[in-house]
Amino acid sequence: MTEALPITRTCPFDPPAELRDRKAVSRLRFADGTLGWMVTTHAESRTVLSDPRFSHRGEIVRSPIRPATQPSAPGSFLFMDPPEHTRYRKLLTGQFTVRRMRMLEPRIEQITKELLDAMTPPTDLVRAFALPLPSRVICELLGVPYTDHEFFQQKSHEMVDPTISTDVRDASGDALFGYLYELVQGKRAAPADDVISGLVDDLDDIEVTGIAIMLLFAGFETTANMLGLGTFALLQHPDQLAKLHDDVDGAVEELLRYLSVVQYEVNRTALEDVELGGEVIRRRRGDQERRDRPGVHPRREPRQVRTTGRAGRRQVDRGTSGFRAWRAPVPRPAVGPHRDACRLLGPVRALPRPSARCQPLRRTVERRTRDLWGG
Repeated sequence: MTEALPITRTCPFDPPAELRDRKAVSRLRFADGTLGWMVTTHAESRTVLSDPRFSHRGEIVRSPIRPATQPSAPGSFLFMDPPEHTRYRKLLTGQFTVRRMRMLEPRIEQITKELLDAMTPPTDLVRAFALPLPSRVICELLGVPYTDHEFFQQKSHEMVDPTISTDVRDASGDALFGYLYELVQGKRAAPADDVISGLVDDLDDIEVTGIAIMLLFAGFETTANMLGLGTFALLQHPDQLAKLHDDVDGAVEELLRYLSVVQYEVNRTALEDVELGGEVIRRRRGDQERRDRPGVHPRREPRQVRTTGRAGRRQVDRGTSGFRAWRAPVPRPAVGPHRDACRLLGPVRALPRPSARCQPLRRTVERRTRDLWGG
């Protein structure tokens, strides 16, 4: 079995077919020539994500694409282990109260309606809806003044836009960090009813800024990707699209299971020797776990999407155990009386058939992957 990362896809929305033929745990050669591990199956992925013997600390975890380690920034607890991870997560989870979510729900509905009403076919769904919706909701959560929304959205989009240069993305990231740092200082002087104001009494300005940046990355690109890819998946499966009205909440959970939330690998390092999938992962050697399809067993589970009848499915899209990030046990805000969730499909029904779109997208994905790996 090759040690290289499989990158050849028949369609960029499915993992490379070679992953179906790999062992659950197989060797993977990193960009610097060293060897790590790749985990592709559901059960083993959940083990790596939940077992405390695997660390996510930035100073010891190595990526197959960028092998150098990097210490976690203050507040960026997604790249920390307990007890630091637990302390930050507890503080942030406390901000996502039932009261705040209920207060935010009508604002989310209003933003959704405004964006849908502004769409006329033909429409670029990603730019007209998928990107601005999560960006504007995060503005509401963090307490970004309305007059700064345009700046915030522009820099947020540039930070995750793969079509622009690295220099532009880095400059946008620096500008956004500086803006959020000043916003945190302003909230400390004049608190309001928002997440940043709720954190300033327990953390310093750099820590709160780091959490704000983490929320942006965790909630912006992931939500934007799911809105775009979820619509695409439903258009590919018109039988499931017809059932959307029957169980919108179930459809959301199924799309999270079926699609990748982000396109990046999730890395872990073994703190001690661990037997996994018939292999022994040696401690502290940059062993890594990659989830090309969260929640999908690439060999044993059919590549099917069913928007109903999936209750209780154990996913890996939100993390597990002590690494469950900041998702709080609060009600999911509804998007209107569910009909708005279906309205967004109206302006995009004239899209070409997916097969006609896959070839140029596949070439773009493969070219960018080879650039990253130096291949």
